[in-house]
Amino acid sequence: MSLSTPKAPPRSLTRKGFATRERIVSAAAELIFQKGVAETTTQDVCDAAGVSFSQLYHYFDDKMKLVRAVIARQTETVLGAQQPFLGNLDSVSALRAWRDHLVAIQRHMGCEGGCPLGSLSSELSEKSPEARAELATGFARWEDGIRSGLRAMHERGELRADADPDRLALAMLATLQGALILTQVRRKTAPLEAALDAMIDYIESLTATS
Repeated sequence: MSLSTPKAPPRSLTRKGFATRERIVSAAAELIFQKGVAETTTQDVCDAAGVSFSQLYHYFDDKMKLVRAVIARQTETVLGAQQPFLGNLDSVSALRAWRDHLVAIQRHMGCEGGCPLGSLSSELSEKSPEARAELATGFARWEDGIRSGLRAMHERGELRADADPDRLALAMLATLQGALILTQVRRKTAPLEAALDAMIDYIESLTATS
């Protein structure tokens, strides 16, 4: 699902070692998305990745280090799946195209699973300061992608001078996260559609020509 460019292996790893590490992280990410962190065991990960315990612990000497690698992987997946829209949200029409893309993703998934970063946040934020910091960084990148387009609109004079693109970006991301939870629970895209439409309509009301 990720559209990000594959990374070069770290200097400390051979290409084979890098491929093994990536296989472990991919398997862990899929299992954690399906079952959650608490229900995913290291044995589950070893079985899914086709590696031994010694191989897993060669790359990740405790489960939380693996979980943090999963957070980084899911951040790339979530942001990559929103391309080419995210980062180019510099018009109302671009915002609406992004909205349609997000709705299409949920329909394709049957509205199951929710947001990988949101799910990880609800499970880990009160249990691991390190994981919470990684998640905060991921959400900050997502917010930056929204903010950059709104700032461009503001700088071009397309948003009213009193509009605050930073606050709007934060509100958009918060609205999106809440909508994804309701979409998951109800197994319908209606909450996502309603929430994004309301935010985009509000942004449109702040345009200089409205």
